Amino acid sequence: MLSGKRIVLGVTGGIAAYKAAFLLREFQKAGAEVRVTMTPSATRFVGLETFASLSQHEVAVDIFPKDTQSTDWTRHINWGEWADLFVIAPCTANTLSKIASGISDNMLTSTILAARSPILICPTMDGEMYESPSVTENLKKVQEFGFYVLEPASGFLASGLEGKGRLPEFEDILAKADEIIGSVEGPLADKKVVVTAGPTREFIDPVRFISNPSSGKMGVAMAEEAARLGAEVKLIHGPVSTPLPEDIHSTAVVSAQDMFEAIQSHSDADVIIMAAAVSDFTPEEQHEHKVKKEFGESSISLKKTQDILAWLGEHKKDGQTLIGFAMETENLIENATAKLERKNADWIVANSLTTEGAGFGVDTNHVHLIGKNSNKEFKGTKQEVAASVLGNIFQ
Repeated sequence: MLSGKRIVLGVTGGIAAYKAAFLLREFQKAGAEVRVTMTPSATRFVGLETFASLSQHEVAVDIFPKDTQSTDWTRHINWGEWADLFVIAPCTANTLSKIASGISDNMLTSTILAARSPILICPTMDGEMYESPSVTENLKKVQEFGFYVLEPASGFLASGLEGKGRLPEFEDILAKADEIIGSVEGPLADKKVVVTAGPTREFIDPVRFISNPSSGKMGVAMAEEAARLGAEVKLIHGPVSTPLPEDIHSTAVVSAQDMFEAIQSHSDADVIIMAAAVSDFTPEEQHEHKVKKEFGESSISLKKTQDILAWLGEHKKDGQTLIGFAMETENLIENATAKLERKNADWIVANSLTTEGAGFGVDTNHVHLIGKNSNKEFKGTKQEVAASVLGNIFQ
């Protein structure tokens, strides 16, 4: 069950923090993607570079980091929506008390409050701490919140004493994580979802075409997120440059007409996500052979392509959710809101080419999710944005 899952690993300031590096590797061997958040105290036991190198992601420690972009303070929201499971191993008595009290004074405890996923706490401490009344009460409280607790193992402790307080064996932690994830049914379970991605190409002759710079990254991220939420996903894509997920059924198309015909055959899906950058125009005439420069005209007559989103809006089934995308260069909110009404969509995901870190070809995005009575803003990697968008629509 861990294969392809997203895990946030929380590391707190106990001697067992060094074991978390090995635990991270075990999660990765099981096929999970792992990101790490640490308390400031944990960094005194293991350096940030260790976890950053192993996870291939920046480690989150401070809510307001001094040496990164100011927008990074929202990372606890992005990660809280991104994760399938939050594992805190080791979890000290200090962090346990903060979780039980709702204190959010660092990135780890803030992400706990923002998490939509199940939370697994692995308490580890020395001496008689685990048996103390306050720890016992806090463990009871977090379990009443719905958090999972894996009891520590017994054995030789850092103080030289023997007792209950050691971090459980890795296989026990992985088994519990696997059990938790396997018991959670996503909000899109038993739903059929169609996602479009990438550009279309409108050929002038066999070697020339009209297109756009879409890489398909946002559409693929939406397809992967829908699958993570339990859906049966069909990905319809143009000529994309981003790798396609192997575990999602996909169909390749070329032109806007090809995409329209493919969509028509799946228009009964429970959810349709039109993330593709479909060409609005196609040449009136497509030449069978390459047009030589000396014989070609200096202008090309164009005609409009089928408006796929509008067609879907006109033929929308009862209970169906239709999500469109809008790429703008000006008046983003106004144009996207008008598109929402005009196309009879339920949601529009709008972004602007003029916004840094958004648009074609990049790994990040900055979008507005616009509904009939809603406008929410999300930014981060395209995977994080996809998690935020679908998490808010299907929460």
